Amino acid sequence: MKKVVFLLIAMGFVSVLNAQKRFHVDTTKSIIKWTGSNLFKFNKHFGTVKFEKGSLVLKKDSIIGGDFEIDMNTIRNTDGKYNEMLVGHLKNEDFFDVEKYPKARLEILKITYKDRSNLDIEAHLTIKGITQPINYSSTLDQSDEQLIMKSQFIIDRTRWNVNYESKSLLDGLKDDIISDAIAFEVTVALKSDK
Repeated sequence: MKKVVFLLIAMGFVSVLNAQKRFHVDTTKSIIKWTGSNLFKFNKHFGTVKFEKGSLVLKKDSIIGGDFEIDMNTIRNTDGKYNEMLVGHLKNEDFFDVEKYPKARLEILKITYKDRSNLDIEAHLTIKGITQPINYSSTLDQSDEQLIMKSQFIIDRTRWNVNYESKSLLDGLKDDIISDAIAFEVTVALKSDK
């Protein structure tokens, strides 16, 4: 009988050690800010796009993975220039072809903690059905019930076949050539499952 009790206690202990906790995105408090420009940075545009859903998985208070879905139909231009005309262009086949590819996705593959608040992240980013690896750094504010993760990174849009007015595809340099770089500033607020 003692052996059975000990075995049950040991199994419970192992279960606690291996327990995972999931935090889900609060879409009302999370936002992705984007910035694009022409090649010479004379003319910048910026705006937002929203998360559809997502979550992070923690084990022993450390993030071990995560998955996020972005609703490409929520692209907005917030700099006051061109607005709906620019948004319509970003959504059409010249850029993100949102009718055909309404969702983008980020899957976290590996996290390296530099300390409790600073992380290096390896992930897969899927845009227009094309998945490419990216690496970026994040800061983390963590409590039992909430996580706030903030990240900044730049991608080369041509890796996802977003080639409109790209310098890599044009013979000569023009003032209106669009930079291949898109900068992102991301704030993700997450709440724990209860």
